[in-house]
Amino acid sequence: MEFLMDPSIWVGLLTLIVLEIVLGIDNLVFIAILADKLPPKQRDKARIIGLSLALVMRLGLLSLISWMVKLTSPLFSIAQFTFSGRDLILLMGGLFLLFKATSELHERLEGHNGLGGNNRGYSSFWSVVAQIVVLDAVFSLDAVITAVGMVNNLAVMMTAVVIAMGVMLLASKALTRFVNAHPTVVVLCLSFLLMIGLSLIAEGFGFHIPKGYLYAAIGFSVIIELFNQIARRNFLKSQSHLPMRERTAEAIHRLMGGKRDSDRHEEEQHGDALKEETFAEEERFMISGVLTLASRTLRSIMTPRNDISWVDCERSADDIRMQLLDTPHSLFPICRQSLDDVIGVVRAKDLLVALENGEDIVAFAAQTPPIVVPETMDVIKLLAVLRRARGRLVVVSNEFGVIQGLVTPLDVLEAIAGEFPDEDETPDVIVDGDGWMAKGGTDLHSLEQLLNTSDLVSTNADYATLAGLLLSESGQMPVQGEVIEMAALRFEVIEVSEYRIERVRITKIPLHNEWSEIE
Repeated sequence: MEFLMDPSIWVGLLTLIVLEIVLGIDNLVFIAILADKLPPKQRDKARIIGLSLALVMRLGLLSLISWMVKLTSPLFSIAQFTFSGRDLILLMGGLFLLFKATSELHERLEGHNGLGGNNRGYSSFWSVVAQIVVLDAVFSLDAVITAVGMVNNLAVMMTAVVIAMGVMLLASKALTRFVNAHPTVVVLCLSFLLMIGLSLIAEGFGFHIPKGYLYAAIGFSVIIELFNQIARRNFLKSQSHLPMRERTAEAIHRLMGGKRDSDRHEEEQHGDALKEETFAEEERFMISGVLTLASRTLRSIMTPRNDISWVDCERSADDIRMQLLDTPHSLFPICRQSLDDVIGVVRAKDLLVALENGEDIVAFAAQTPPIVVPETMDVIKLLAVLRRARGRLVVVSNEFGVIQGLVTPLDVLEAIAGEFPDEDETPDVIVDGDGWMAKGGTDLHSLEQLLNTSDLVSTNADYATLAGLLLSESGQMPVQGEVIEMAALRFEVIEVSEYRIERVRITKIPLHNEWSEIE
């Protein structure tokens, strides 16, 4: 028991344990990569068998110290290179590592690894175990030679190897789980094995590469990868703060072929190569309309006050009948002298019958009182109101009781699928040469979808139309011919009435002009 009291024995034991663990990490990492080729239920078994074989192999080699010493004796020479048994083993092991690491890297970089989800093809159990055995032989030789060179006591060497392998066995599952959960770490580990394989080949030819150089390079790479993982984690954490609706909408928008501003110059360079999209134009328009519906204001989808056709109950029956026949609407608000004094909402055909029967219009309209909602109501909540309205229109009022507009189920459908003009209406936007001619009252959400941009609508803005955007940007009522540029678009005011913008011509600013200015 006297050797247990020798401090040098304990120092050598602790030093050797640390070195054996360090030398065994690359072995452990490669075992984790190989075990990932097996079905999940067999991975732990392969990992334990692999490390157990490594332990048995290292203990067996330690028990053959005299044979290990002879391995360094020269066997033959080629030119200026002299080869021993150890050199040949290192050369074969290095070539094996280069082959396996290269094949694994190719498999992952080409995207073949893990394709098919649950239908992924797995390797056979014993083929993986055989590769682990070869790998253990390569790494065990290096570890045993290190042990023989440091300590002369066989018991200390075996104790250090057993303790080191026990620690590695305990840490192997967590390390395997971490490596398999981070694809970039797998690629980094395979790069380490390439470097180790090259160092083993160099050792086989007699060129000694200090281990410190290798571990310094590996340590630096690990630190860079740590920064990369921290940055990715922080990015995912910041993304998680966004509402699920917004994240889903962004993902689907990208799937539909939506592009960020940074992608537009690339699209011009590559032309048709980037125009292939998963969804057709009409499908993209409708899906985009559904995704943006919740973020829209009631003002952006309603028919504004100036465009409402309403019936004044104070007018004569003949005038009312003529108005109903000349206007292609099926529903009319019945008001008393002013739109703000709504009595009820009636169908045109029912009102015509009531007029023929000589009924009192006020009493008839009062039977179907208007459904009034505030202009601040959420569009999604409006859907429930429209269901209760059973096909009737809904009147929109502000906080002062002034009627701002009206909404029908058709308005919601137009917000999703695009405009459906009435017989007395013209489309809000028409193609005009190399641009578009738009009404001042054009909805900005629809305009964004048409122009394939996302820079016109602001969540904090109190406007919902093209005219409101231009007024906000200009700061005053634009004059005819005035040009306003924003969001890579040129807006030219074509027609202005006394208090509103009537028509605007829109053209896209060529991107090559912008890039040439920057350059």
